[in-house]
Amino acid sequence: MSTVAGVFASQTDAEQAVNRLKSAGFSTDKIVLLMPGKPGAELNPPVPTVEGEQPGMGKAVGSVIGGAVGIAGGFEGGAIASAAIPGVGPVMALGLLGAAVLGIAGAGLGAAVGNVLEEDLAQGLPTDEVFVYEDALRKGRSVVLAFPEDDSAADSARQAMDAEGAESIDSARKQWWIGLRSAEKEHYSVGGGDFEQDEKFYRMGFEAALHAGSRRKEYDQVLSEMASHLEELRRRYPDSDVEEPFRRGYERGRAYYQNLSNRSKAA
Repeated sequence: MSTVAGVFASQTDAEQAVNRLKSAGFSTDKIVLLMPGKPGAELNPPVPTVEGEQPGMGKAVGSVIGGAVGIAGGFEGGAIASAAIPGVGPVMALGLLGAAVLGIAGAGLGAAVGNVLEEDLAQGLPTDEVFVYEDALRKGRSVVLAFPEDDSAADSARQAMDAEGAESIDSARKQWWIGLRSAEKEHYSVGGGDFEQDEKFYRMGFEAALHAGSRRKEYDQVLSEMASHLEELRRRYPDSDVEEPFRRGYERGRAYYQNLSNRSKAA
């Protein structure tokens, strides 16, 4: 199961996209709507098994996420989840997989959630895109995720989102980096190195630090997991220094996420 996602300027546009997805044949257990929550809202309700969910899902998600994410009934038989996400604030998620996405975002529990959710549901969870969703939510936007069964359904999902003015995740990721690039270039240059030459690898490392399974981990802690990826990069770019800019990017990305978390605690 793959993921089709779109970023929307307003909650209304996102809700209209959800309605279009339903009209295109998507059931509510294949749709997630993420939107900024209201400050002061209750974020830690009990985690019941939601009526209409797949058997055991509420218990499974609750056992992994614990008090970090609350789930309640609603969304036409699906789930409504809420959580406080570091660097974002209160977030609401509508849809059966909403709690799992919030768990990945809020606590770096991607692997744990994946082990608990049934395989056909967990397979499509976008652990490497969550930081893009967080950036959109931080800016007051909403995000819709659809989990199509095949290429035809994926095309239908994209058309439904495009009709409501969705920004693609690739575009949102590009804009996120543009917003950071000048500061990262200056930082990299001060520390020595040719940013124009090394940016590709630096950015890969920066983003790797924001993936669900890597957050808050030191570079040495994840190096063995990234060894095959780095080796592939060396083969593809035999004349480039890959590991040093990747490492520096990772460390900078880790500091970036930690700064967001600290700002959230201070707010």
